[in-house]
Amino acid sequence: MLKLFAILVLLVELSWAQKDPLNDFCRRFGHQTAVIDEKLYVDGGQVDWNPIVQNDQNYTNTWLLYNDLETSPAGIGVPQLHANLSKNSSIPDVSGGILWADDVNKRFYSYGGDYSGISPNAPNLLSYDVLYNQWESFGPPDTSIQSVSWGGGVGISELGQGYILGGWLSNNSVPGWTGSPWATSTLIKYDMDAGVWTNNTGPDSTPRAEGVMVYIPASYSGLLVYFGGVEVPNNNGTTLPASMSTIHVYDIQSSKWYTQTAVGDVPSARRRFCAGAAWAPDQSSYNIYLYGGLGFGANSSGFDDVYILSLPSFTWIKWWEGSGVGNPHNSMTCNVVNSGQMLIIGGTFPLTDACDSPTTWGTHNLDLGKQSGKMWNDYQVNITSYVVPYEIIAVVGGSSLGGATATAPAGGFNNSDLAVYFTQHASIASRSPTRAIPSPTQPAAPSSARKLSTGAIVGIAVGGGIVLIALLLAAFCCIRRHRQNYLGKAIDHQYSPTQNLHPQTRQYFQPHHQSQTYQLPAAVPVELSAHNYQPRSKDSIYHQVYESPNCNEWHNQPLVPYTSPTTTSPHSPNYNEWPGQLQLSHISPTISSHPSILSDRTRSPSTTTAYGSQTSPAPTYSSLGRTRKPVPPNQTYYSS
Repeated sequence: MLKLFAILVLLVELSWAQKDPLNDFCRRFGHQTAVIDEKLYVDGGQVDWNPIVQNDQNYTNTWLLYNDLETSPAGIGVPQLHANLSKNSSIPDVSGGILWADDVNKRFYSYGGDYSGISPNAPNLLSYDVLYNQWESFGPPDTSIQSVSWGGGVGISELGQGYILGGWLSNNSVPGWTGSPWATSTLIKYDMDAGVWTNNTGPDSTPRAEGVMVYIPASYSGLLVYFGGVEVPNNNGTTLPASMSTIHVYDIQSSKWYTQTAVGDVPSARRRFCAGAAWAPDQSSYNIYLYGGLGFGANSSGFDDVYILSLPSFTWIKWWEGSGVGNPHNSMTCNVVNSGQMLIIGGTFPLTDACDSPTTWGTHNLDLGKQSGKMWNDYQVNITSYVVPYEIIAVVGGSSLGGATATAPAGGFNNSDLAVYFTQHASIASRSPTRAIPSPTQPAAPSSARKLSTGAIVGIAVGGGIVLIALLLAAFCCIRRHRQNYLGKAIDHQYSPTQNLHPQTRQYFQPHHQSQTYQLPAAVPVELSAHNYQPRSKDSIYHQVYESPNCNEWHNQPLVPYTSPTTTSPHSPNYNEWPGQLQLSHISPTISSHPSILSDRTRSPSTTTAYGSQTSPAPTYSSLGRTRKPVPPNQTYYSS
């Protein structure tokens, strides 16, 4: 009887612990994103729940979510978020990885990233099939390819290729890793059609991580542009900030690297920022928009600003900066949508105790050409092209449709090859899908997996719901009647911050050619909308929804006084967290300043261990933020 009672208590505790990723959202960071067919997918990373006074811990995001890019609900102003996709406990939830989108075959690939709270799985390329809502394994990479985190990655659907430059190898990303994290110097490439991995040289032998890389359609097959992050020169264990004036360019067709010096309003060195590219209709200028990031030294708390790197003039333009001290944040994502807008999702704030606009789930929109009249604005479904804003025209010449007159750096190109590449426009043959893709008017073919009839599903759902309700009611009555007599003897099984909502287990996957799919839920999940009722935690009586006064820019919003919680938690991402609760308008990702006590910690590097040709000495790290949430034992800090 005692065991049965303990099980019932456990069921009730677990029901209390469940959170709704829409209604309970506070902030997210370290996640990965990809866009396919007007859906922006959000996977992995860390989340904090609202209200944080009862949820002062960081949790692994176990949901695969998506924003519907064909919607912008009134009163919200960003694409509607949904949480009804398949992702069971066998699919790892990582931070600092990359999603390579394949819009031709209607899937994305998940590579790399740090595991949190558990040991990493063996490297295994996983793919999510957007047509059939299922995950598949494409098997382990070549033995020379390791799983890295926080590298500069980009997927190019037109070419069917995924790239990542640099990144960290550590006990968070590599099974059996001992010692401190090491950075890599190589460019990893994955061919989506052939399923082939290659390990190429980077721009030099310097290991690097935490920068960004974007694709632009110059030269015959396109160019990769990388900048920012950290470097680990001379294998001496010291990390240095990468100069933002040093731009690395990779020509895909010739497989050659080039380095060009940028001028203008060069931004301060930073890492863990995000960026996206857009270009004039005539491709006379390619403009890379950068947002935020974590800084170094005096700028260690990071940045709340927008810069534009315009190519081929290689000129930096300062476009926007948060008012006052701003509200710096890092570990967010940027996705350019239909050329004209860039959705900035999430980020962790070192200097404030506030949620990241819960009504918009931490999603903010930047109008790249100011077609709406301002840069920060509600997401507009009808903006489907890019025009050059006047701040760029003032520097490179031309008009909103192109015609840039600054077609080379003021001091000339460091290599004449670049001058040639920027006169060429990428000409890429259309890819053919490697599997049957239904037409827009043709429904997807049913999965080969055997399915239950609709009546059976309804019957099971109803019966299961009745049984669950009966169990919960019985548990509730037992708790009220016997808590004093039995609770001290029952199993103490409170929800732990070190546990994922769906504990991950090791799986041995079949190769993709055997069409092995991951287990799907027993019943189709119900879509979670902003108004659906979901199970609440036992502390839900304290739940408070903070309403944004309007859709004005964040930096115009007054700060609501809030007492920061001091409870510590072992479940934390690599960098600073921004605890707290404050509903903020979603237009501009900046919020009123809220000072917090900063304290520094250091972690001495342990004995380093070489791991093939991809490694470099381990850095040391000084924590830049609050010590409220220490890192779990298998987390590693990186140096500034």
